[in-house]
Amino acid sequence: MTDPRFDVTSLGEMMLRLSVPSGRRLETATQLDVYPAGAEANVISLLARLERKTRWIGALPENPLGRLVANHLRMAGVDTNGIIWQEKGRLGTYYVEFGAPPRGIQVTYDRAHSCASQLQPHEIDWDALLDTRLLHLTGITPAISPSCREIVDIAIHKAKERGVAVSFDVNYRMRLWSEAEASEAITPLTQGVELLFCSEADATRLFKCKGIMQDIAQTMLERSQAHYVVVTFGEQGALLWNGTEWSHEPARSTQIIDRLGAGDALAAGVIHGWLDNNLASGLRYGVTLAALALSQYGDMLVTNKNELMTLSQKSSSLER
Repeated sequence: MTDPRFDVTSLGEMMLRLSVPSGRRLETATQLDVYPAGAEANVISLLARLERKTRWIGALPENPLGRLVANHLRMAGVDTNGIIWQEKGRLGTYYVEFGAPPRGIQVTYDRAHSCASQLQPHEIDWDALLDTRLLHLTGITPAISPSCREIVDIAIHKAKERGVAVSFDVNYRMRLWSEAEASEAITPLTQGVELLFCSEADATRLFKCKGIMQDIAQTMLERSQAHYVVVTFGEQGALLWNGTEWSHEPARSTQIIDRLGAGDALAAGVIHGWLDNNLASGLRYGVTLAALALSQYGDMLVTNKNELMTLSQKSSSLER
């Protein structure tokens, strides 16, 4: 049996993020900053920058906007041969206003009828997707359309049949579906996955978890039967639990410039450690990358392996 071609593969939707400069309002905007974004692609592109072999599969329109998105993936080092180019359809967009308290960040979606939402299971090259050590998926994709929900379900079943490990990030988006709908759809998808990522807020809303950090992680483990759960707690950091061993990493100090993409950066760090069979280091990588993501504009974090090693070791030594 030959080794898989890729370390991590994923499928999902990529969009364009159009954000107004900090302190401006969208309704009076005169300029917009353009960034490609997508939860799965954020993870895959970061892992590629950390010198992992990755592939992203998804549908993009055959036009300048689709090519812009693909170009950013290529610049990060992601294999884009699995992109399904569509002559018809559009690239989803979303608009961001950065607001200081009491407003907070405001997001406006314009993603209906995107190429990604129209994707059908027969269009996926399943052999190409599953030629990997790990398949990373999120709870955003099944919310986009019924066909996308079917694709994610098929992907997980095929991965398990072929012995491919699955990583799943709950990533609940209230603007796409209700808590009840999300809980009903996502719960079966999490069963028996290798890595399950979830925020404290999503664990509370979708899975009715209560109590201290350890209680929440234990409930998530019981309800998913995942091998490992990683629950994020904002400024309190992240907790890793497999039923026998706890690992906790506090959040790193940083100057927050852009909150979007931090959770994806954390997931990439944990996966990076998992690939080396060292999840304790992976959790440290994750909180370090999340802090880096908060300090940079754009959802797709730009860094490299040497920078990660230096910053994660520096943070660890400071804590001792």
